Amino acid sequence: MQWSEEGTVLSLRKHGEASTLLEFFTSQHGRHLGLVRGGRSQRMRSQLQPGNRLIATWRARLPEHLGAFTVEPVKLRAAVLMDHPLRLAALSSLCALSGLIPEREPHEQLHDAFEIVIDALENDNVWPALMIRWELGLLEELGFGLDLKSCAATGSHENLIYVSPKSGRAVSADAGQPYKSKMLVLPAFLTAQSHGNEITKHDIAEGFRLTGYFLQQHIYNPRRTKFPEPRMRLQAKFQKAVA
Repeated sequence: MQWSEEGTVLSLRKHGEASTLLEFFTSQHGRHLGLVRGGRSQRMRSQLQPGNRLIATWRARLPEHLGAFTVEPVKLRAAVLMDHPLRLAALSSLCALSGLIPEREPHEQLHDAFEIVIDALENDNVWPALMIRWELGLLEELGFGLDLKSCAATGSHENLIYVSPKSGRAVSADAGQPYKSKMLVLPAFLTAQSHGNEITKHDIAEGFRLTGYFLQQHIYNPRRTKFPEPRMRLQAKFQKAVA
């Protein structure tokens, strides 16, 4: 059994004296694990950093086996972000959240969007909004998508400014007014009526709060696992910027 494909390193763990267990994200083979023999050598460590783009060949005697990777570098993106703590936190968050995807299950659109966000991390005016949209896509792929197209109470498509924390549906200004203290904010750039308006720091802070809430409620809390620390740090940083 063998396949070769480009993908991105999500994580790595020590395995034995010299090998590494690599978690790799590809378009056609999804999130895939495999051993990299000699992966703890100095040369290989620089390649096997989260966020780096590699071409990997996976081999195993049977499909259900763990298998082994041989890899070649394509784009070593991690080193470029090392001196930028916020961008590095974003990269770490993307890799950690991608670990929620069921192993060996292809999610082509989510993978392609993941690559777009990582390639945009050097542009601070672009990546935060892209990452929020990617997190919405992740929720959708995992079966917890939000309905932000119409008001849950009235069916209206106009003036959508809230999201119900219970239903994950948008709510209009008028319908949500009596309950606004309990509602989550729906940033304008996530609605069909955004019309390309400028995305503010407040929009970004509320966007991360929105996706973070539903990731926590629907995925991390039921699994009794800890929300990724880099993702919490990222959200706190943007909220502090508008406090």
